[in-house]
Amino acid sequence: MQGKELYRSYDAYGVLLVLDDGNKRYLSFGSDDEQSCILKDQPNIPQLDYVRAMLLVLCFASPKRVLVLGLGGGSLTQALHSFAEIRQEVVELRAEVVKIAQRYFQLPRSKRINLHTMDARTYLDTEMAKPVDVIFSDIYDADGVCEQQLDPGYLYECYERLRPSGWLVLNCWKEHRADAVLEALRCHFAQLHTCTTQDGNCVVVCR
Repeated sequence: MQGKELYRSYDAYGVLLVLDDGNKRYLSFGSDDEQSCILKDQPNIPQLDYVRAMLLVLCFASPKRVLVLGLGGGSLTQALHSFAEIRQEVVELRAEVVKIAQRYFQLPRSKRINLHTMDARTYLDTEMAKPVDVIFSDIYDADGVCEQQLDPGYLYECYERLRPSGWLVLNCWKEHRADAVLEALRCHFAQLHTCTTQDGNCVVVCR
């Protein structure tokens, strides 16, 4: 990680760092972890390859309602907010992450972004909401992909939240390309595509 440390805090899940190199700002959940990045002059333009890969779904869909599971610095939410027709439900476990995204990463305070500070699985289990066109699942911690995101029950609940012909987008690691997670997804989705980035992320897009 590079840049000047602007902010450091701790919560029940560990350390959160905000770094700034003059042009870009970074969120980290650990000393070697780059969780999120924005270009300060144009925060709506994604800087990380995995976020760009997740947005590839917009080549195939024109969503009106989306569900974002995992906020981070909010770069994905920023990019989606550029589309005036999209309304977002955003779920983030850590209240401190939401605070940092708003204070340091220019996360818009908008009627088109509805924030929920809670566990993603709890949201899927308990919160009643209209079906959505796309679900973006990007649940990470300092150790990598949260096991919850790979659980067949979690994937099924995501499927249940989608409108007919809706899309699920998962940010995983390249090791999951031959993992049981893909088999679990094939139980519910007829189409399944993967995109592997240079940093080792494997983005799975399915419908």
